[in-house]
Amino acid sequence: MSKQAAFSKSAAPTPAGRAETRTGGLKLLRKALMQLLVAGVMILNLIPLVIVLSASLRSPANNGNPLNLFSEISLASYQSAFERMHFGSALWNSIVLTGVSVVVVVIIAAMASYPIARIQSRWSSFLYLFFLAGLVIPGQMVLIPIVQMINGLNIPNTQYTPILMFITCSLPFSTFLYTGFIRSGVPIEVEEAAHIDGASLMRRFWSVVFPLILPVTVSVIITQGVWIWNDYFFNMTFISRASQSPLPLAMLGFMGDQQNPTQWNVLFAACVLCALPLLVAFSFLQKYFMGGMTVGAVKG
Repeated sequence: MSKQAAFSKSAAPTPAGRAETRTGGLKLLRKALMQLLVAGVMILNLIPLVIVLSASLRSPANNGNPLNLFSEISLASYQSAFERMHFGSALWNSIVLTGVSVVVVVIIAAMASYPIARIQSRWSSFLYLFFLAGLVIPGQMVLIPIVQMINGLNIPNTQYTPILMFITCSLPFSTFLYTGFIRSGVPIEVEEAAHIDGASLMRRFWSVVFPLILPVTVSVIITQGVWIWNDYFFNMTFISRASQSPLPLAMLGFMGDQQNPTQWNVLFAACVLCALPLLVAFSFLQKYFMGGMTVGAVKG
């Protein structure tokens, strides 16, 4: 056999090599199909947002086909929405409701999750299941007895009354997130080192543990903050004065009836104005979505 024939024979792909090549091709094909699927879902989700933005940039009297995108560029609908919904006071009411609720939820849920995650006993397991039970029954289902209880306690219906419901409904899910993250993401060796140095229990929690659970804290702030910001049900139930209405209630004035049809362009402009603060807040908080906050905290 000549050297050239031997070289040709050795260079021919083996069955194992052909199988590996086929497997690699299938992986690339699956990856490409998955990317196409994700792109398609993203486009489907963006289409309504583009239509809303296009309609909000029209004048209130322009009732043309909404699918004729960006046929007019005008801020008249935004000006009308800003004035009619008293955007400044409604924005402040939403900030107070969301800010106070989220701060209280973060403090209570983090402090409750710490002993549940660290103490291995039946009581800690019971408390964990007790908080998880709150995920089974939504607050809307028990609204009538809650309203009766609040009236029986002579709690007035003000802009601060929904905060009680926001905190109560947000604690189960927030405690679930904090407990899981502390168990898996916060090394107990860090706390033991602080304990050896003489740190008290509260100091270990606030100075050592709480900075390490920053990722889950940001997740709680975003998930619960978005829900509280957009909530309409509890605000409508407990707030009776127009001057105390947050942004979702302030948008009620744009819903028309048979005599006064809805001005959809103004309503869409109000929706964009309500979403802008959330987009700004998320742009500042998104960089904290990381899981490796404790990497390198313990060596050896």
